Formats: sequence, C-alpha cells, structure tokens
Amino acid sequence: MTQHVADSAKIGQGVFLGKNVVILESVEIGANTYVGHSTVIHEGTRIGHDVHIEDGCILGRMPRSGARSLRKASQELPPLQIGHSCVVGANVILYRGTMVGNEVLIGDLASVREKVTVGNRTIVGRLVMVEPNTTIGNHVVIQTGTDIGGDAIIEDDVYMGRDISTTNDNNMGRGTVEFKGCHIKKAARVGSNATLLPGVVLGEECIVAAGSVVTKDVPPYKVAMGVPARVVKDVPREDTT
Repeated sequence: MTQHVADSAKIGQGVFLGKNVVILESVEIGANTYVGHSTVIHEGTRIGHDVHIEDGCILGRMPRSGARSLRKASQELPPLQIGHSCVVGANVILYRGTMVGNEVLIGDLASVREKVTVGNRTIVGRLVMVEPNTTIGNHVVIQTGTDIGGDAIIEDDVYMGRDISTTNDNNMGRGTVEFKGCHIKKAARVGSNATLLPGVVLGEECIVAAGSVVTKDVPPYKVAMGVPARVVKDVPREDTT
C-alpha cells in the first residue's frame, strides 16, 4: 500500500502525500500542504493551506479512557482543526476536538489532547504534553519536555522553559476530585524544571525562577523562586513587554 485517500476527502492543489499516508472520510487539506510518510489523518480533520506535516503523525484521533480513568473521554467531539502555515513535527499526535491556530510550530513527538485551543504563532516544543481542556494563547513558547496538566489557561506571550510540570489534582486521585489547572497570565515567564501546583495563578509579567515549586499565587510583576516559591523582588520595568 502506498496511500489510502477516502473518496470524500478534499485535497487542495499542490498537496504532497508521502508513502503509506492514510486519509479518512471527509478530511479537508488546503493547497500546497506537505503530508509526510506514514501519517494517518482521521475523519473530518481540517487542515489549512501551506502546512508542513512531518512523517509518522496521527492527526484527529479519538480519545479513549481506561477502566480507572477519573474523567471519561468524550466521544462527541468536533474534528481537529489546524490553521494555515503551521509546522507539525515528526510523530506528533493531535486529538479530535482540538483547534490549532495559524503559523503554529508543534515539535517532534509532542502530544496535544482533546478540547485544547492553541493560538496563533505559538510554539509547542519537542516532547511537550498538553492535557485536555487547556487554552493556550497567541505568541506562547513552551519548550522541550514540558507537561501542561489539564484545565490550564495560558495567556498570550507566555514563555515556559524546559521540563516544567503543571498539575491539576491536589488529592492525587483519592476522595473527591476537583480538577483545577494553573492559570498563567499574559507575558509571565516560567523557568525550566519549575513545578506548578493545582490552581495556582501566575500574574501578568511575573517570573518564576528555574527549579521553583509554586504552591501559591504569584502577583503580577514579581519574581518568585525557591521551594516553596516566595516573592523575592519586583520585575524591572525595563524587562517587561
């Protein structure tokens, strides 16, 4: 088999399809898009023009729940949407029910779950995991290996370093579970290897130092560091957007 393209798929002009590509029913792919080898595009997925998709991607797959999953995956989700002029790295998995804006870069081996929105000109780095019900704004940078727990809100112009961990369940699966994702406000910056506990709010333009464990909200324009993180000084005004 070299390709399988469903009869109901709509393929724009100038589209390149690699070997062993599978395109299922009602998929739409805009003009001048490149689809790498061994990529599977699931039913109804909509892809803009001038998109570059590397080898081995799985796009628009339906989520599945395990027997012990606390929150069951919805089986009624709209199709995956990918905007114009995006780059999707090798072996990326993007789930159904997610919307990716224009000029977005998603690095190799990243996984973006269902009910996620990714804004325009955002970078989701290599090996990043984005859990369900998360909103990511415009011009955001999320670097390699960072884990975005579910129910998070990340506003415009946020910068997140490598290997950051965010969580959304204080009870760690015991008792009554109330999911609370972090809320990172506009232009905040989070250093590599930081950990954000459930429900914390990082104020506008604040800085969280590398390796910090954030257990409480960080006010706007403040620098917090340590384990647990504490405010140590103001962010210099010349160092803000």
